[in-house]
Amino acid sequence: MANIPSSLTSFYKEPGPKLDKESPFESMMERFRFAAEILQLDEGLFQYLASPVKQVIVSIPVVMDDGKIKVFEGFRVIHDNVLGPSKGGIRFAPDVNLDEVKALAAWMTWKCAVVNVPFGGAKGGIRCNPKELSKHELERLTRRYTANLLEVFGPDRDIPAPDMNTDEQVMAWIMDTYSMNSLKTETAVVTGKPIILGGSQGRKEATGRGVVTVTLAALSKMGLMPNKTTVVVQGFGNVGSVSAELMYEQGAKIIAISDISGGYYNAEGIDIPEAISYMNANNRSLEGYENAQPISNEELLELTCDVLIPAAKEDQIGRHNAHKIDAKIVAEGANGPVTANADSILEENGVMVIPDILANAGGVTVSYFEWVQDRQGYFWTEERVNRRLNRMMRSAFDNLYAVCEKHNITMRQAAYVYAIDRVAETLKLRGIYA
Repeated sequence: MANIPSSLTSFYKEPGPKLDKESPFESMMERFRFAAEILQLDEGLFQYLASPVKQVIVSIPVVMDDGKIKVFEGFRVIHDNVLGPSKGGIRFAPDVNLDEVKALAAWMTWKCAVVNVPFGGAKGGIRCNPKELSKHELERLTRRYTANLLEVFGPDRDIPAPDMNTDEQVMAWIMDTYSMNSLKTETAVVTGKPIILGGSQGRKEATGRGVVTVTLAALSKMGLMPNKTTVVVQGFGNVGSVSAELMYEQGAKIIAISDISGGYYNAEGIDIPEAISYMNANNRSLEGYENAQPISNEELLELTCDVLIPAAKEDQIGRHNAHKIDAKIVAEGANGPVTANADSILEENGVMVIPDILANAGGVTVSYFEWVQDRQGYFWTEERVNRRLNRMMRSAFDNLYAVCEKHNITMRQAAYVYAIDRVAETLKLRGIYA
């Protein structure tokens, strides 16, 4: 356990709910408080770093296809911009709320700091059900949301990206709306764009590639060879399928995969390229996949393996099942798949958790590359993008591992300590403008 200072001031210890299912913001804050204790942050710095710089709520009136007006609610939270312009995705979902967006914005601050990317953290969202909207309604919704946030967005201020239920087409609409109002083309105002509009090679695979880079680094620290390891991947979307395929290419045996239709287990190993081909031919679903035994997603998480990659949704491993996890390494491909109250259980059981703010930071790293390329007007090959991504992710892992050993803490705790220390030191040097 960490050597926590014995004389702790009360501002670290604001009470939070001790529920089995924690709110995203409380989960983030619990980890933030721990790091603040290690670093012995003074009260002013703690309050500054715990508070978002800006929270914006906008009403978005949209003329629907039937001619009626419907008003949606949109959010944009800038948690921090000390290291540089804020960066973070925009999600479209019926349950988006300010609490969730605040937590995700803070995570982005720490994620950027962990991989030494010169961005602060932000997040945005619109409360809607995109499945119920036509493409034209989605476009009008996106463009009005962008218009309402013209004074927030900007290549030197705040840079959106895709997130849940948003894609490169949505980013293209944001870029065009911002550009039309700026009277010039501003490709650097968003990332995750189509290649033809200034997107980066390697962006779609970046998050999964980053997961694999840090997983291989962790296996190396444990003295394990990739071609002698077993891997379980929960979630077979972009991150999960890329992670599974790249681990498969390293010679690892992928014994289980899953998507919304359930889990699929084969003790002899699953042919991942074949599974991806099946999914693509089956309306992006693994349903009916016959070369593995059907199991539940819950059973999948509890399989004995060397590496477990939860790349589906948040809160998959909590107090209720953490003691059943039988993996040496948990690499968080998704955001927040392990709740804060499960961390100590996994630690006691000797499980190394590679935290989301490191493991899935490949996406924001290549988003940074995209922004750099847009600013330069010069674009890199996919080979160069991947080489630089691997170098930055491996360097970030090594930095956190050193902090982990120095303070005798977990990798997640080390990630927050490293990130918060970096932001706090930058803030001290910049000072407070008054």
